[in-house]
This record gives sequence, C-alpha cells and structure tokens, in this order.
Amino acid sequence: MYNLMLPLYSHDNGTFIMIGVFALVIIGLIGIVLLMMGSDKNKKD
Repeated sequence: MYNLMLPLYSHDNGTFIMIGVFALVIIGLIGIVLLMMGSDKNKKD
C-alpha cells in the first residue's frame, strides 16, 4: 500500500492571512450591526 499523508490544512497557502481577513470581516459586520442598533434609538427620540 502507498503511504499517503494528506493534511487537513496547510499553513503554506496563506492560512494566517485568510484567518486575519476573516476576523476583520467579522469585526466589521459586528460593528455595522452595532451602529445600526444605535441609529434606531436616535431616530425614535
């Protein structure tokens, strides 16, 4: 039998960069939601 080593992930393909981009997108989305929640309260007053 052939000895095949198939890693589930590889750090050679810019994994850390993609994790950083994903984190920035999530933080941005949370910030947008919080800004929208804050603007609703100001419109009602």
